[in-house]
Amino acid sequence: MSKTKSSESVKVVVRCRPLNRKEESNGPAGGIVQMDLRLGQVILRNPRAPPSEPQKTFTFDAVYDANSKQRDLYDESVRPLIDSVLAGFNGTIFAYGQTGTGKTYTMQGAWLDPEKRGVIPNAFDHIFTHISRSQSDKQYLVRASYLEIYREEVRDLLDPNHANARALELRESPDTGVYVRDLTSCVCKSIKEIEEVMNMGNQARAVGATDMNEHSSRSHALFLITVECSQPGPDGRKHIRVGRLNLVDLAGSERQAKTGVQGERLKEAAKINLSLSALGNVISALADGRSGHVPYRDSKLTRLLQDSLGGNAKTVMVATLGPASQHYDETLTTLRYANRAKNIQNQPRVNEDPKDALLREFQKEIARLRAQLNHRKWRSKQKKEQVDGEGWDDDTAGEEEEEVEKEAEEYVKQEEQRLEMEKEAIRGDRFLLAEEKQRLLGEKERMMGDLRKEQEATEHLTAKYKAMESKLLVGGKNIMDHTNEQQKMLELKRQEIAEQTRKEREMQQQMLVQDEETLELRETFTSLQQEVEAKTKKLKKLYAKLQCIKAEIQDVNDEHVRSRQELEQTQNELTRELKFKYLIIENFIPPEEKNKIMNRLTFDPEEDQWKFQPLVPTERSMKKRPASAVGYKRPISQYARVAIAMGPHSRYRVSVNVMLLSLNSRTMCLYFNIDLSVEHSAFFYL
Repeated sequence: MSKTKSSESVKVVVRCRPLNRKEESNGPAGGIVQMDLRLGQVILRNPRAPPSEPQKTFTFDAVYDANSKQRDLYDESVRPLIDSVLAGFNGTIFAYGQTGTGKTYTMQGAWLDPEKRGVIPNAFDHIFTHISRSQSDKQYLVRASYLEIYREEVRDLLDPNHANARALELRESPDTGVYVRDLTSCVCKSIKEIEEVMNMGNQARAVGATDMNEHSSRSHALFLITVECSQPGPDGRKHIRVGRLNLVDLAGSERQAKTGVQGERLKEAAKINLSLSALGNVISALADGRSGHVPYRDSKLTRLLQDSLGGNAKTVMVATLGPASQHYDETLTTLRYANRAKNIQNQPRVNEDPKDALLREFQKEIARLRAQLNHRKWRSKQKKEQVDGEGWDDDTAGEEEEEVEKEAEEYVKQEEQRLEMEKEAIRGDRFLLAEEKQRLLGEKERMMGDLRKEQEATEHLTAKYKAMESKLLVGGKNIMDHTNEQQKMLELKRQEIAEQTRKEREMQQQMLVQDEETLELRETFTSLQQEVEAKTKKLKKLYAKLQCIKAEIQDVNDEHVRSRQELEQTQNELTRELKFKYLIIENFIPPEEKNKIMNRLTFDPEEDQWKFQPLVPTERSMKKRPASAVGYKRPISQYARVAIAMGPHSRYRVSVNVMLLSLNSRTMCLYFNIDLSVEHSAFFYL
């Protein structure tokens, strides 16, 4: 990768939607937002404050009022970022704002209306149009993924079994940064294909109705586009650049009391507010510059946006506002977040020859398939020339591939015809025996079968080669078209105009600041009275600024109190749910089952959460030997333990008499001169 250490600020633009019918019924006083497009300023009026209180002014890179067009926003603020992605940089575009302020409209818009197409469809058209107009020595590979963060769970929107799919895990690599494990990635070859991927994901996204928006997004959605480009360098080798574009549609920042949600919608709102609060903390920590710790791990959203905020990416933030007076607090909060985000510094760099480039793997696979295919075709041609008696000449290796393919097909057809003719000749030969004729026909059938198998293998290899090659987009196919040349020049003119407008706005902002400074330096007084009046006027201006700062501090404190109250409410909801689950565990789950569950718990530092170990042990983990005899040196079977308890067998009890007989005691004298009978002899010899 490139070692460039240049940094640039996050580009922040603000867009205000028009008043709806309900808000227009409140009269002219309903609007509280004014915009100065020339200076890029947003002027906010507090409807609850007295008229004498000064209005709040915020300055941004660009502002767009209710009359702005989708195309103007894209050409001026987004197009340079897409060009950077095509050059190998990482880029992120995300919309932030209250529910119902037009985030989804800005990002997606109306797909069928060219004038109302949002950032995402215009980006699709921009990417594939650039590829078609690029040089012929460039190869491109475009991949798309789509995910959502619903209640702090990462879900794959392109998974066919999305409803029952398990939550995906986040991983971090030193080369690619934070990524989603096992996320579906689709190779797209045209605008139509990538739009189909987008539509399929939109159908699976979580939406719901609230009091503020009938089709409110209940999750954060991220559409990820990876553009890989291969181009020969000065050294003659092909170099690959990889640009990654993150298109983020955030769920609305909202106050739960205004949305009127209950049940599942309330839980969704709690998770949304927690993740957006974590995003605000990250923005504040990065904008401050003095904080050594940036809390990226507080939310899945901030982890996925880690490179986009303070990392290796170029970022555009689109803050959307509602002009109605009843949304003053939310509008002020959005403007403050956007104003802080201007101070975030990123370090973008070109991703050149990364290790995870899929384009290089595709090129290697295509080269391998092409070599196998050419080998089969040359082998078929060699057989044909050997059959024709022309011999094999190595000089023919330089012929065109199309001629070889045609000759290979002709060879297969000729071989089939020749085998059929030989079979007919064998059948018509009357001098051959039946067994010999059957044997020869079997050999010809086997040869035809081998020929068909080889032809099928070649066709399968050709289809696989063409399928792999079709996934790569080659530039320069339409580069000679006169219409495309005119379109290219028109796009360049648009970019020049947008860049000139941006520079004019920056110069006007700088001139406004410098005019105030030079005016103070050039002031000269002809009399003491004139000096008093000038000093009084300056004092009043400073006093007005002081009052603005005091009002700003008070607003920040009020916002902090409201945010704390909402977090406390969310904490109470979570605590109540936790107590309810504890109640179920204590009363309905046996203690031994509870201990089993507790023993399975393990902490994952990567995910920063507790997880269950699998019930079935993995292949790497060794099973513990069962303790068959606790306390003994070696395992003892159940039979052996019973035998020990019963004692030794009676056969081996030597110290115990086996049989007792009641016989008279005899003396030694009785055994002399006695004629023993057979019965007594038998007794003595027992």
